[in-house]
Amino acid sequence: MAELLALDRVSAGYGESVVLEDVSLAMQEGDSLALLGRNGVGKTTLLTTLMGLTQLHAGTIRWRGADIGRVPTHRRAQAGLGWVPQERHMFPSLTVEEHLTVVARPGPWNLKRIYDIFPRLQERRGNMGNQLSGGEQQMLAIARALMTNPQLLLLDEPMEGLAPIIVQELMRVIRKLISEEGLSVIVVEQHARLALSITRQAVVLDRGRIVHQGSSESLLADGERLDRLVAVA
Repeated sequence: MAELLALDRVSAGYGESVVLEDVSLAMQEGDSLALLGRNGVGKTTLLTTLMGLTQLHAGTIRWRGADIGRVPTHRRAQAGLGWVPQERHMFPSLTVEEHLTVVARPGPWNLKRIYDIFPRLQERRGNMGNQLSGGEQQMLAIARALMTNPQLLLLDEPMEGLAPIIVQELMRVIRKLISEEGLSVIVVEQHARLALSITRQAVVLDRGRIVHQGSSESLLADGERLDRLVAVA
């Protein structure tokens, strides 16, 4: 498989403040990565750095071999990076269907396919963004990113604050995207075991640095190490 994304000794943050230090990792096409760590260690900052929303202090970010470290956010999205932020960013003046169609780009993901994997959104397609439950908003946020037809999907805390039945539904969809659709995915998730169960690779951050890299399967099997790294119950 060809290299999709590579970070080489990246340091980044906000203004003069450095949050990520000397971060290096790589992903191949079709790969999936669980990005783990305690609160405040730089997980979200890594995603926003990939989207060009932080100050890059050092290192390089390569997308399909090209350096995108100074490329603006909208160009990264056009190149195939799809971002689902933790805040979801629903627009109260747009219906569910308008949220989807306004960002649509050519590719395999269209309204029909979105409604096939998210039947709830089809039922609610005429509702405004602020008329949805938290779970429905998260479905819509993921669906909206898919409508841009990304090659890499960045998911920031997709399960946060959701009812168990909604978590199960989203897990089913994300697993399908990875295993059946072959979509490359990075998942930031506090529920470490959930993220590890659906991804191939794992990276753990601590204080802005990578402290563990390896297969998701092996980390999931080593409960003592996992608990020590991410302090899960």
